Amino acid sequence: MARFILMRLMHSIPLLIAIIALILLMLQLIPGDPVQAMVGDYPVSPAFREAITKQYHLDDPFPTRLLSYFTNLVQGDFGYSYQFQRPVLDLILTHAPRTILLTVTGFAFAIPVGILIGLISGTTPNRRTDHLVTTASLLVYAIPSFWLGQILVLGLSVKLGWFPTQGMQPMISRAQGFDWFLERVHYIALPALAFAVHEGTRFARIMRASVIDTLSQGYIMTARAKGLSRSSIIRKHVLRNSSLPLVTIAGYAFGTALGGAVLLETVFAWPGLGLLFVQAVRMRDNMTVVAVVIFAAIAIILINLIVDVLYALLDPRIRSRA
Repeated sequence: MARFILMRLMHSIPLLIAIIALILLMLQLIPGDPVQAMVGDYPVSPAFREAITKQYHLDDPFPTRLLSYFTNLVQGDFGYSYQFQRPVLDLILTHAPRTILLTVTGFAFAIPVGILIGLISGTTPNRRTDHLVTTASLLVYAIPSFWLGQILVLGLSVKLGWFPTQGMQPMISRAQGFDWFLERVHYIALPALAFAVHEGTRFARIMRASVIDTLSQGYIMTARAKGLSRSSIIRKHVLRNSSLPLVTIAGYAFGTALGGAVLLETVFAWPGLGLLFVQAVRMRDNMTVVAVVIFAAIAIILINLIVDVLYALLDPRIRSRA
């Protein structure tokens, strides 16, 4: 297993290098004046333009700039954000925990609910319960997450005043201990709910299809012939074997979400990587854009590795081949 993990990590290095090179090339091809984008609408003097051009090597050939970026990246230098007046690594380390908090909270609700709904629907195929659950899941999944977030804000925040409309914490707070925790829960409730509803319905549909497929396998018929109870078959055989496709989809969705839930974070003004990415793109802060993409790529690679390990733990056949 250790060799398998090491080989996967080694294979991920060329992929990560290709992603970084591609995003840098795309930013290079975007039309516009990067110096003017740094200062906004203010006029740029020739001396200032020349200084910025030399400082950020904007006049160097692309291969030279690419090599320079990789050299600095190996040393832990992600560059400096002229727009935010901070090192890019500090921005990532500040915003990443907020995105991780939102993602983990959303998945903590989405995965159990999705498994439960999919299990109920899959074990009662083509019955009234199955039709009701499947129709409701399809309708809810069809709702875009950003639109659902806006509906929640209008209904539960603006109309009823139960939750704050945006942000992560109050402007002024003296709360400590458990009260401090409740304040943060109050702010994260709506974005996490919007995230969990969208992902949970997708997990439910995948789980339903997997449960139906598992129930048609020969070993399930053998278990029934042995006299095992329905609950025992579902708990010992159906649930575990049906979870494999869900692990794949959930792992990919989790890794993608760690790169920043752009739409939800924008709707709720949640100060995570998604909102940082949108702000950086608008201000043409290329170093920050590249850093967020790198963080997202690393997150997806690591989560996929974890998914492979979970596969090996859930399925002994995979473990023997690893």
